Amino acid sequence: MIEKYCDVAVIGSGPAGLAAAIAAKKAGAQDVIIIERDTELGGILLQCIHNGFGIEIFEEDLTGPEYANRFIVQAKDAGVKDLLDTMVLDLTPRREIYAFNKRDGMIKLDTGAVVLTMGCRERPSGALAIPGYRPAGIYTAGTAQRLVNIEGYMPGERFVILGSGDIGMIMARRLTFEGAKVERMIEILPYISGLKRNYVQCLLDYDIPLQLKHTVIDIKGRDRVEAVVSAQVDENWKPIPGTEDTIPCDTLLLSVGLIPENELSKKAGVELDPLTGGPYVDDTMQTNVPGIFAAGNVVHVYDVVDWVTKAGFVAGQHSGKYAIQHKKESERKLRVIAGNNVHHVLPQFLDPQNLEKEPQELQLRVKWPVEDRVWVKVEVDGKLIKQQVEKYVRPSEMIKVILSPEVHKKAVGGRELLIKVEER
Repeated sequence: MIEKYCDVAVIGSGPAGLAAAIAAKKAGAQDVIIIERDTELGGILLQCIHNGFGIEIFEEDLTGPEYANRFIVQAKDAGVKDLLDTMVLDLTPRREIYAFNKRDGMIKLDTGAVVLTMGCRERPSGALAIPGYRPAGIYTAGTAQRLVNIEGYMPGERFVILGSGDIGMIMARRLTFEGAKVERMIEILPYISGLKRNYVQCLLDYDIPLQLKHTVIDIKGRDRVEAVVSAQVDENWKPIPGTEDTIPCDTLLLSVGLIPENELSKKAGVELDPLTGGPYVDDTMQTNVPGIFAAGNVVHVYDVVDWVTKAGFVAGQHSGKYAIQHKKESERKLRVIAGNNVHHVLPQFLDPQNLEKEPQELQLRVKWPVEDRVWVKVEVDGKLIKQQVEKYVRPSEMIKVILSPEVHKKAVGGRELLIKVEER
C-alpha cells in the first residue's frame, strides 16, 4: 500500500471540486490533490455541451466543457495535483482516505483537510415502482446525455420523458436536434421542476408537449419499450381512473430528481440533513466532523453551476486555512431553521464571529411556487432582523439572502435564526 500525506484532498473534480482545489492553494495549502474516479478532470460538465455556464463568474455564455477547461487550467497553473481513474473506497473521521487505481494499487492518504465534492446521482427507475416489465429503452436523462454527447450513440427514436427536471428538458431539445421525436414530457407536479428558461428554450421553442399533474403508470413491451401509459393524478398524486392514455414510444427517459452522493460522507461520520440529503454545514462549509468540508451538489442540488463554483471557493478557502492553521471553530453557533414555505436553508449553522466580520449568504428553496411578490423574512429568536421582496418564488430557483455585518448587531446573543416566505 502506498502511503502519502497532503494538506487538502478534494474528492471529485466537477465545478465545486476544481474551485475548492484552487481556493485551497490560494489560502496557503502547499500540497493539494484532487481525486477523480473518471479518466479526466471536469466531472459532469464534460457531457453538458449546451451553453448557459459562466454567466455570473465570467460574464460569458460558455458550454460545460469550456467552463470546466478554464478552471482545469487555473488548477494546473496553481500546482494542484490529481489522481485520475482513482476510486475512493473509504474516508475515516480522522480524514484518512483509502483509494485504489490500476496504476498504484491501494493508496492511503493522510490529510490536513478534506473537501467532499462528489456531486449527485439521478433517481433510478427502481425508485419509482412503475408497473410493467423492465425492457430495454429505459434510461435516466443524464445517462442518455452521456450516450449522445460523449459516446455518440442515439438511445432511441421516439421518446417520452418522465419528469421536468433541467436535464430532462435539455435532453428533449438535444434529442430533437438529432432527429428524434419527443412525444411528450410528463410531470406529476402542477408546475415544472426545472428552470423557467429551460422550459421556454427547450420545450416551447420546439413545440414539445408538456403534461402537468400526470405520471406514467405502466410500461408496455418485454424486449424493448413499445409504449407507456400515462394518467392524470389527484391532489394525493394517485392516478385518476379513466384518464389513462397510451403513448407509443421506444424509449422512456427519467428526469425525476437528483440525490446528493454521500456514501463516503456517512463513513466519515458526517451528519446528513434529511431535507437536502447532504451534510449539515456551517458558513465555512465545514461539516460536523472537524476538517471535513463539503460543497456543491453533494450538499444540496443547485440550479446554476456558477453557484456551485462559488460554494467550492468558500469550502476550499477554509479547508486550506484549516489544514495549515487547524483553526478551532467557534463554540457559539446560530442554528438556521426553515420556516413557512421554505423547504431548506443553507448553511444550517452560522458563526456569529464570521457574521460580524463580513457578509454571509443564505441560500433557500421554497416548498411551493408563488407567482406574485412575496416577503422573505429573517428572524432571530422571534425578532425581525431583515426582510426582502422577491417578485416570485419557485421551488426550482434558489433564493439568496445576504446578511450584512450590520445585521449582526440585531442578532447578538441569538440562538436560532428563522427564515420564512410570506405572501404580501
